[in-house]
Amino acid sequence: MGMDELLVILRALADPSRVRILLLVRRMELSVGELAAVLGQSQPRVSRHIRILADARLVQRAKEGAWVFVRLGSMAIAGPVLAAMDALAADAGVADKARLAVVRAERAAAADAWFAVHAAAWDRERSLNIAESDVEAAIVSALGDEQLGALVDVGTGTGRMIELLGGQASAALGIDRSPEMLRLARGRIEASGLRNAEVRRGDMYALPGGDGSADTVVLHQVLHFADDPASVIGEAARLLAPGGRLLVVDFMPHGREELRVQQRHVRLGFGDGQVLGWMSDVGLSAAVAVNLPAPDASDLRSLGVTLWLGARAPGQVLSERQAA
Repeated sequence: MGMDELLVILRALADPSRVRILLLVRRMELSVGELAAVLGQSQPRVSRHIRILADARLVQRAKEGAWVFVRLGSMAIAGPVLAAMDALAADAGVADKARLAVVRAERAAAADAWFAVHAAAWDRERSLNIAESDVEAAIVSALGDEQLGALVDVGTGTGRMIELLGGQASAALGIDRSPEMLRLARGRIEASGLRNAEVRRGDMYALPGGDGSADTVVLHQVLHFADDPASVIGEAARLLAPGGRLLVVDFMPHGREELRVQQRHVRLGFGDGQVLGWMSDVGLSAAVAVNLPAPDASDLRSLGVTLWLGARAPGQVLSERQAA
């Protein structure tokens, strides 16, 4: 690194708001609006701070529809900076962490209210454009006809994935944070006659079950509701036993901004590099299992779906906690 580049980094850090932003995005990827809410500043002012940090390669910006998300930049640069902050001020950013928790809680409450109203119509609404029968056929094909072992369906909704896959599982657990969804899921499971299946209220960021307790984990049309998709994938991967598999099913990138309000979507689909990168980061070998393009590529309202499949190596250590 030359002197000029070093000075750019030091100048970028010579403002308390920019230091706060760096510490916040260290915890999770955040939108500009969320950063503005935590900092108590206007979005234009926050955007200016972010631009300076991005020029110093301390953060990266990713435009998604009308929103811009901010994440840590090159770890070759951000890593030493954060290490120095930890050494010099271990409690830096504690107050902002508390404010961030409030912002996230408010968004979760709004999502819960939406799901309470729309639970009964969820199966229809989640399909949007691709026929759900086509998506389900792709899911069954991706997982194959082998036994699924202990199956966990994260964000189970009305329990359709448990109904679809439960017959191949030694035990099946559906997890959702919405009591209304779980009520419908219980009815569906009882009607299907599955005796090895149950549903439980839980959070996708803190799943019930120990490390390595599942053989198959499914995230079907769940990730686009997450404010921190990488953490959701990491938590799902934590459950995987050696040889276990994680199947993520979600929309391809799209521009239907209205879904943020109408259906509480946080993310407007995902690119292959994003999901495969998050899986790789938590030790999974990952690949695109199936691409289901939008039915009408000329129609910007038409959404495509991708299935990504990650697997934990048979002899792989399950988690950092177990390794310790």
